[in-house]
Amino acid sequence: MMSQQADWRIGLDATDAALIDEYQSGFPVTERPFRVLADELGIEESEALDRVQRLREDGIFRRFGAVLNPPVIGSSTLAAVSAPEERFDEIAAIINSHRQVNHNYRREHEWNMWFVVTASDRDTRNEILADIETETGCAVLNLPMLTDYYIDLEFPVVNEDRFARESLTETEVSATRISEQATGDLSALDRRLLLAIQDGFPLSLTPYADIAADLDVDVASVLDSVERLRENGCIKRIGCVVNHVVTGFDSNCMVVWNVPDDKLDEYGERVGSLPYVTLCYHRPRRPEQGWEYNLFTMVHGRDSAAVDEVIDELASEYLPVNHERLYSTATLKQTGAQYERLVEE
Repeated sequence: MMSQQADWRIGLDATDAALIDEYQSGFPVTERPFRVLADELGIEESEALDRVQRLREDGIFRRFGAVLNPPVIGSSTLAAVSAPEERFDEIAAIINSHRQVNHNYRREHEWNMWFVVTASDRDTRNEILADIETETGCAVLNLPMLTDYYIDLEFPVVNEDRFARESLTETEVSATRISEQATGDLSALDRRLLLAIQDGFPLSLTPYADIAADLDVDVASVLDSVERLRENGCIKRIGCVVNHVVTGFDSNCMVVWNVPDDKLDEYGERVGSLPYVTLCYHRPRRPEQGWEYNLFTMVHGRDSAAVDEVIDELASEYLPVNHERLYSTATLKQTGAQYERLVEE
């Protein structure tokens, strides 16, 4: 993998740029998807596959395939611990050893280790959190998402933007309530398919046929299941998942806000529509653990000063409430959502 400090654009041409910026979603759901891709790009089918493989090997793409939506499929939560410095690496290793932990970051805060847990249901999720508390000896701050105002880590990167979507003016936003009892509306094939694709699609000319062969079903059934899962929200998007850190977006800040409860939707929708806000959602306060914040936003950027400038704008013009800025200072783990099993019907 190329160095994050290197100029990651070296060797890229206009076709590579189109693959990186235009195919983070909307990848064709058809038996020969790279043929469709090639026709759109004006290249050969084999070249389209070769380019995606090369961009994956160079670390510009983290993976190729579906981005799953854990709150719709089952249960997920953002959690944190306050890890003593002398035990930080030990605690990170314990937490990362859990397959269901798919993201883990060090952040500048008393709660200094933040991770995401996904599971098939809330009981399983809570069991994992309890195991982590027992194994680490650290209290866990459990902050499941309650309302999704805006979540979209798809944004152009082949540019000189200082922060994500700097050139846009507005994004679409809506308040979507998240049920803690969600288990998805999954058929037996849907469940098997989600488990099969959670690490990505095969990088071949016939990825859906390869998945079908692994599941011992026909490719038409796989295509139908993928379309159904995309329509019901279990799959957020299908495409090439960009590594934002490698492409320079490494000044990433989670900002937490203490918003009056009766203003949550008003503020959440207003802020979620701002193009530089890549994530915006409501999570619970935990006053018994000293956590007073209930609205979370993320800003991804290449320049920390520029990120601070837009956060200043957020605080002065849109969210005139108490807030804290939790910059990520190290990536401890980053994968797609992982499941050991999915709830049976």
